[in-house]
Amino acid sequence: MPRAYRHYLSGQIWHITHRCHEKSFLLRFPNDRRKYRRWLFEAKQRFGLCVLNFVITSNHVHLLVKDTGKGVIARGVQLAAGRTAQEYNQRKERQGAFWEDRYHATAVESGEHLHRCLVYIDLNMVRAGAVAHPAAWECGGYREIQDPPRRYTLIDLTGLSDLCGFADVKAFQSAHYRWVENAIANGTLTRDKRWSESIAVGGSAFIEAVRRDLGIAAPHRAVAVAGETYALREPENPYTPVFHDNIGPIRPKNRAF
Repeated sequence: MPRAYRHYLSGQIWHITHRCHEKSFLLRFPNDRRKYRRWLFEAKQRFGLCVLNFVITSNHVHLLVKDTGKGVIARGVQLAAGRTAQEYNQRKERQGAFWEDRYHATAVESGEHLHRCLVYIDLNMVRAGAVAHPAAWECGGYREIQDPPRRYTLIDLTGLSDLCGFADVKAFQSAHYRWVENAIANGTLTRDKRWSESIAVGGSAFIEAVRRDLGIAAPHRAVAVAGETYALREPENPYTPVFHDNIGPIRPKNRAF
C-alpha cells in the first residue's frame, strides 16, 4: 500500500495513527500493548515527548501528541515502535515488518476540535466492539486522564487541560467525562476518517494557516467542510496502483520550515 504522508509544522498538536503490517493483530496480547506504552514513557523521559492521549489497540496505535521541538515526535515514535517490534520479533523468533512503513500525522486545532479528537481516540475500542466503555480498555488514555497513576504517568494532564481551554485539571476531567458519556449515549461511534487521513482538522482560519505554512506542498489540496469543522485533505495519488512505494522519489517534499 502507499506510504503515509507526514508533514512538519512547528508547535502543532498531532493525531498520529500507526498500523501493524498488513493490519495484522500483532498487538493482540495485553503484554505487547504494555510494552509499547512502556517505550512511550521512555520516549517521554529521553526526548521530552508530550503525550496528550493514546490508545493501543490489537493492530494499530493512536497517539495525540504536542510538538515540543524538531525531531522529538519522530524520535519518540521511532523508539516506541522500533523497540516494541524488535522485542516481539526476538521473542517469537519472527522476521519481517511489524509496522506499516510510515505513521500518519494529522494536525489538530486546540480547543473544541481537540475535544472532539480526544473523545474520538477514547472511543476507538468501543467502536470496535471490544469494550462497552473506554474505562474497560487498559492501554488507553481515558483511564489515565480520569485516574492518573502515581508513577510512570504518560499523559501531560496539565498541558492537555490548558490546550482544551481549562485552567483547572479537575474541571477538565469532569468535562472530559461528560463528553465521553454523551458520545456513548448519543451513539456517535462511527469512524470519522478526517481524524486519521487528513493533513489538518480545525476551523477555517486554522486550515488556512496550515496551508500557508506548508507553502508549495498544499495550495491545491481540497478542503472538506462539515458544519464548523474544516479538514485539509491529502492529495489523491494516481500512481499508487502501479508504482506503490516506488513513488517516493517523485513526490514533492511535505515539509514546512
